[in-house]
Amino acid sequence: MSSKSARRRAREFALQGIYQALLSGNGIALIEDQVQQAPGFDKADRALFITLLRGTLNDTAALEAEFAPFTGRAVAELSPIERAVLLLATHELERHVEVPYKVVINEAIELAKSYGGTDGHRFVNGVMDKVAAKLRPLEVAAREAERKGG
Repeated sequence: MSSKSARRRAREFALQGIYQALLSGNGIALIEDQVQQAPGFDKADRALFITLLRGTLNDTAALEAEFAPFTGRAVAELSPIERAVLLLATHELERHVEVPYKVVINEAIELAKSYGGTDGHRFVNGVMDKVAAKLRPLEVAAREAERKGG
């Protein structure tokens, strides 16, 4: 599927870096360097990748605190991929308000479908819907009103 956008690729590579950090405990600089050597990285939005990777890894505890109430289990019990997707998407919802919340959720679902377990995308969708309602209540309410009225 070579039609992936540079932004989608940046999210995929950021996810890989976050996943690597969760499993290895390696530092951001090392992970950033390793991921940028990966095949296909030249087609990714490098600036977005760096922003997402650094922003997420520098704030994991606070990001987990945002989504943990909606997971139904301890964050430590999540699969590393689900945890990484939730971290990335929560960061993007919180820090990148220029990206519509529906886009953030759809990207998270696609990442979970591509890299996670069979029903991981459903879990991610359910959690991120609740996180979006908490972090972007006005945007979510406006979209709901538009859907019902229009």
